[in-house]
Amino acid sequence: MYGITDLTAYILGTIAIILLPGPNSLYCLSVAASQGVGKGYRAIAGIFVGDGILILITVFGAGSVLKLYPSLFNAIKLVGGLYLMYLGVKLLIGAYNTFTQRAVLAGASPKLSVPTTHQNYFYRAMILSLTNPKAILFFLSFFVQFVDPNYPHPLLTFLLLAIILQCISFVYLSILAFAGQGLARKFSQYPLLIVSSMSLVGLLFITFAIKLWQAQLM
Repeated sequence: MYGITDLTAYILGTIAIILLPGPNSLYCLSVAASQGVGKGYRAIAGIFVGDGILILITVFGAGSVLKLYPSLFNAIKLVGGLYLMYLGVKLLIGAYNTFTQRAVLAGASPKLSVPTTHQNYFYRAMILSLTNPKAILFFLSFFVQFVDPNYPHPLLTFLLLAIILQCISFVYLSILAFAGQGLARKFSQYPLLIVSSMSLVGLLFITFAIKLWQAQLM
């Protein structure tokens, strides 16, 4: 249908990929939990733009280019991994600072207190999406497998696949954004839970960086 080789398999595969914990979803959850739903949606918008750019790159044959020039893929892995590592270390530092201030936080108003810096959540989420190992490997290997090469209008096929992907992603990230705000209200009275959560997310980001460095094109 419209050049999609197996729509059911694509939808099921997309849902499975999106539900796997990744840096995009964890970042949206952490932003919504610490800064509120509004800024959480700024992060979601950044992820949408980043995913859109990856889709465009895929449409124009980036998969073939990266396979022809492995050094380019290695450069993407290096830069993306360094950025994920940076975010993970920042979260671990934030967890340490929260731990040292836990006595103050325990008596504070029920609002999650985290290290406050002026951040462009849209821009940071977009960069995170562009360097997300799950997204890169998804678009360069899984995504293109459902496009019929003999269909006369491949751009329409890519557009439909992209719309399906973004709709599923939007629903999932919206759930995370509202869940994050609820978790923030609960966690605000328990600083050690905040420390544990930030530490876990930080370690996961570092793990994602290592996995990206080890990733191979299919």
